[in-house]
Amino acid sequence: MPHRCSAVLRRAAALAAATTALTIGLALPALAHVTVNPNSAEQGGFTKVAFRVPNERDDAATTKVEVHLPTDHPLPFVSVRPVGGWKVEVQESKLDKPVTTEHGEITEAVTKITWSGGKIEAGQFQEFEVSMGFMPKDTDRLMFPAIQTYSNGEVVEWDDAPNADGSEPERPAPVLKLVPAAAEGEAAASPSAAASPSVAAASDGSASARSSETGGSDNTARILAAVGIAAGVIGTVIGLFGLRRSRT
Repeated sequence: MPHRCSAVLRRAAALAAATTALTIGLALPALAHVTVNPNSAEQGGFTKVAFRVPNERDDAATTKVEVHLPTDHPLPFVSVRPVGGWKVEVQESKLDKPVTTEHGEITEAVTKITWSGGKIEAGQFQEFEVSMGFMPKDTDRLMFPAIQTYSNGEVVEWDDAPNADGSEPERPAPVLKLVPAAAEGEAAASPSAAASPSVAAASDGSASARSSETGGSDNTARILAAVGIAAGVIGTVIGLFGLRRSRT
C-alpha cells in the first residue's frame, strides 16, 4: 500500500509540474515584448514615457535598441534621459512632406533614437526614458516600431501593428494610446526645458518622475492566472488520490 501511495504521489507531482510549466510557458511570451510605459497620454500635451526592453534570450545579451518615431504625426519636441553604460544617438531627419499642426508647420523631426554600448543580460530588463510633445490631437494612438539586437547577432523587429480583431500580433510594436484632455483649459505639461523643436538630452540630475507601472499590470494578471490554473490541477489530483485511498 505505501508503495502504491508513493507512485500516485509521484505521478500527481509530475502532472502538476508539467501543467505549471505549460501554463506559465504560454503566459511568458506576453512578457517579452518591448513596450511603452505608461501606455497612454493626453492629446495636445507633453508626456514622459519609458521604453521597457526585456531580454528574452538565455544565451545572449541585448546590446542595442532602436526606436522609430512616427513621421505621419511628428513630435516637435523630443528629449532623452541618459542611461548609465549606454550611448544614445538621436537622429533628426527632414520629413518627406511637411506636416501642418496647430503649433506650426513641421519640416524636420526626430525619427529614430538608438541606445547602444550597454548590456541587458538574461533575466533582466532596461527602461529608456524619453520626453516628447506635443501629442497630436488628430489620432488616437502612436506606434513606435523597435529593433532589438543581441550579442550573438540576432535582430528582432517589434513592428507589427495591432490586429483589427483585437488579437495580439506575433511581434507587436510599442503603442501609445492618446486620449482627450481630462478637462477643457486644463494646463498641460509645458516644454520648459525646450527652447526650440530640437533634441535635448536631460541631465542625470533630472527630477522627472519614474515611469508608471501600468503596462506591467496585464503581465502580473497573466502570471497569477497561470499559477491559479496550476494550483487547481494540483488540488484535483490530490482530491482524486484521497477518493481512491478511501475506497481502498
